[in-house]
Amino acid sequence: MTATAASPATTRQDSKVSDEQPRSGRSFALTLSVLAVLLVVSATAAVAIGSVRVPPGQVWGIVTHAVGLDWADPVWSRARETIVLDVRAPRVLLGAVTGAGLAVVGTAMQALVRNPLAEPYLLGVSSGASLGAVVVIVFGVTLFGAVSLPLSAFLGALATLLLVYATARAGGRVTSVRLVLSGVAIAAVLTALMNVLLLISERGNEARAVLAWTLGGLGGVNWGTLWLPAVALALGIGVLLVQARSLNLLLAGEEAATTMGLDVARFRARMFVLLSLVTGVLVAAAGPIGFVGLILPHLVRLFVGGDHRRVLPTAALAGAVFLIWADVAARTVAAPMEIPVGVLTALCGGPFFLWLMRRDARRKTEEGVA
Repeated sequence: MTATAASPATTRQDSKVSDEQPRSGRSFALTLSVLAVLLVVSATAAVAIGSVRVPPGQVWGIVTHAVGLDWADPVWSRARETIVLDVRAPRVLLGAVTGAGLAVVGTAMQALVRNPLAEPYLLGVSSGASLGAVVVIVFGVTLFGAVSLPLSAFLGALATLLLVYATARAGGRVTSVRLVLSGVAIAAVLTALMNVLLLISERGNEARAVLAWTLGGLGGVNWGTLWLPAVALALGIGVLLVQARSLNLLLAGEEAATTMGLDVARFRARMFVLLSLVTGVLVAAAGPIGFVGLILPHLVRLFVGGDHRRVLPTAALAGAVFLIWADVAARTVAAPMEIPVGVLTALCGGPFFLWLMRRDARRKTEEGVA
């Protein structure tokens, strides 16, 4: 047998492919490294910025002193230590966890329903969480102390998820279309019930408290309530990274995914449950902060492509950085008054959403003409 020599063109093409793969890997590693550094810098700056300015070096001195690593002399006051450890640090960490979680959930939702306009609140869990919070605020429920409101919000989100799933299943096989339509319908009913509770409320300040909660905010968090959203984020990212290949298969279409051995209906149902639970925990902790899960996935894909093994961790870091700075702006733009962080994310997300709709419509028109 005689060996066939490869043509120069084929050799150059193979060399180009082999060169692009390491280069792509290096680019992804560099992107993650930059975002990780930016996250640390952002968190430090967010803790330092406020009505009482704390130098960044002092921030790290206070934090390391609290964990038993005394690398600097404790020259700060007790008041500054309390501000850093008990007020700002939990708030900044909740912002990072919530931003990362919403970005990751939004990324997965867009892949599951194959719609670039999908976002974490697609199945109505935010409406259920809001209704649970309203019940606590209007009726003054304090059975579980300080965690009564977030616990009630999570239970409302969980009950909504079960109701949406049962409604979608009543018509036969559960599909993404039925889940989404059920979520929209049930969210409308829950919003109406929430408005009725506000109308029958006898105290006007309750409406103000409900409005503040439904606009989203990171205030009032403490170390005792921070662990649950952190665990939900770790669990959600871990499971999604394991299922990244299946999410990639869905991008090629249901038929292609089925051909590759994926049970699309069962996979979507499991993912919807997971994502809704994670979203419910995040909403219970910080309120329904909108547009984070819509904006960040699209921005991230511009830098790392569409492979979910890369998009998910990048979206988590980018979402954390984004929400940290959104909260800094919420605290400082109109100081001493604090703007709900959900208002600022809506101001950023609204125009982006309109642009995305227009781009998607233009793309479909071009495909139809072609």
